[in-house]
Amino acid sequence: MEFRSLRRAFGPTVALDGLDLTAEPGELLALLGPSGCGKTTALRVLAGFEQPDSGEVLVDGEDITRVPANRRDAGMVFQSYSLFPHLNARDNVAFGLRVRKVSTAERHATAAELLDLVGLPDHGGRFPHQMSGGQQQRVALARALALRPRVLLLDEPLSALDAKVRLTLREEIRRLQLSLGITTIFVTHDQEEALSMADRVAVLNAGRLEQCAPPAELYERPATAFVAEFVGTMNRLPGRLTGTGSVVVAGCTLPVLAADGEVPGGSGPVDVLIRPEGVRAEADPEGPATVVSASFLGSVTRVLLDLPDGVAVKADLPSRDAADLLPGVRARVTPVPRPVLVVPAGPAVLAGPAAPAGAVADERTGKAATA
Repeated sequence: MEFRSLRRAFGPTVALDGLDLTAEPGELLALLGPSGCGKTTALRVLAGFEQPDSGEVLVDGEDITRVPANRRDAGMVFQSYSLFPHLNARDNVAFGLRVRKVSTAERHATAAELLDLVGLPDHGGRFPHQMSGGQQQRVALARALALRPRVLLLDEPLSALDAKVRLTLREEIRRLQLSLGITTIFVTHDQEEALSMADRVAVLNAGRLEQCAPPAELYERPATAFVAEFVGTMNRLPGRLTGTGSVVVAGCTLPVLAADGEVPGGSGPVDVLIRPEGVRAEADPEGPATVVSASFLGSVTRVLLDLPDGVAVKADLPSRDAADLLPGVRARVTPVPRPVLVVPAGPAVLAGPAAPAGAVADERTGKAATA
């Protein structure tokens, strides 16, 4: 599947702004981003429910940009299940086959096979109102697979479910996708879903692609400031470039993580982006930080501390090492000695436009970039 320079606007609102993106055969590609970033519009364009103002959509090298939705050979699962209330599970799964004039016996056999595949072998005679939300979404998934589509499209399919069911169904969808080898595009605003399920994650912002990479690369080597701060939790600490490819932060000198092989030059104030697991904290009566709270998360405790000048920092510590970091305790904070990302000093960029990886900040415009 490939998007080439897709653009789609709704009046003055640009939903897709020259989007270029490719999904490899058999992979699960997650589209991740904040509300209004264009991820659902991209999925609807791929499904044929929306027509782009310009650009192309290709599947297996075939241009399907103007092909009607019912001829696109794509299965889609919606957030709201969208089952027919007057049909039982078997007939919901077989509905598309009936439209294609497939024989009753073959329809029923296919429906039974798919209901078994999604873990509902004994639910064929049940109607939607007799099933839980998770069961209904399994039926919707089986229905999407009934026509043996080339591409499976999932539009926030888990967001209406409770946490435990969501986790279970997340694992089942991934298992099914891997066993069938079907190319799958998964839209979600949930970072944990995207990072745990996808082969690659495409982060969208304001209709543009910020970065598309495997989950670990996205987390460890974000290409832009937006990705760095949107994916996972990120501390933003004041620092100063030394002019030698390193930065001084919290009294420590650390190498700067280069983007696209570019190590930033120059010197001056910057903000340093460090994950909570990249911060150490220990009780120290003479330390400059004060513990605000400590949240026990099992093997890890997240400690929130206040630094001088009102800077807050989160540290993820082994719970056994955080026992004495109680609210009000003075502490010393040091970063783990490893390369870090830097961005122009200033506010977070989650609502702002992206800058290319490795770009130098423009002090006049305030646009943020990674270095």
